[in-house]
Amino acid sequence: MNLNDDVQALKTIPLFAKVDAAKLKLLAFTSERLSYAEGDALFEAGDPADAAYIVMQGEADVLVRTPEGPVKVASVGQNDIVGEIGILCDVPRTATVRAASDLVTLRISKDGFFHLVTQFPEVGIEIMAELASRLHQTTQQLTELMRQRPPAR
Repeated sequence: MNLNDDVQALKTIPLFAKVDAAKLKLLAFTSERLSYAEGDALFEAGDPADAAYIVMQGEADVLVRTPEGPVKVASVGQNDIVGEIGILCDVPRTATVRAASDLVTLRISKDGFFHLVTQFPEVGIEIMAELASRLHQTTQQLTELMRQRPPAR
């Protein structure tokens, strides 16, 4: 794959969908392509969050720790993003992400992301708008779930 393929992959991700292609090219250029074998961890719960990963090929499982052991809570595939909280917030990883098959990712470092947002503040505004939309949707879903819950006794 080449830089233009990486830009097209970034364009499919809602977080970056409204960002200008030239700016995405800069982000893709500063990103790193990494390969993982099935079973390899991209990162573990509790690790410092220093990057986000775009799945370019393959699939990965998102696992959370429970007293009974790891539980799979999601799967991600081509053009999905994982670990984006890691480039936006200064919190440890909340889950483990493990390759469910041979996997190729585009690793976007926190430093590379913030360099882009510092140079082009409008990119940050576009991303904030997308995050606000996501937060609104999540709030609506939680509200609906709370309505469906039986009343407390």
